[in-house]
Amino acid sequence: QVQLVESGGGLVQAGGSLRLSCAASGRTFSSYDLGWFRQAPGKDREFVAVISRSGANTRYTDSVKGRFTISRDNAKNTVYLQMNSLKSEDTAVYYCAAGGGSFFCSDWTCYSAFGQGTQVTVSS
Repeated sequence: QVQLVESGGGLVQAGGSLRLSCAASGRTFSSYDLGWFRQAPGKDREFVAVISRSGANTRYTDSVKGRFTISRDNAKNTVYLQMNSLKSEDTAVYYCAAGGGSFFCSDWTCYSAFGQGTQVTVSS
């Protein structure tokens, strides 16, 4: 089972940028599709982005397309989420997730491991 630890969250003004990182333990990192989800207070956990095992394919929810970029470095066992042009509605706890064969699934139940989450707060 892979273990995930997120970092990079914080407080930023609207229009600013943040880069989230998620470090994974285990020797099977490259066998997982890796995703980012977020959860705002009082709302369900929401799919944000996913990257395939090789890193060749990515998919995003419509609200972040053109603003967020997911990437991975299999040599460093790390997945990233670069967030630009942040909006107040991006405020949430962000979780990275790992799953086998999860690339086309936007439901968090398709993923087998989650990190503890990192808070992102965007002030308007």
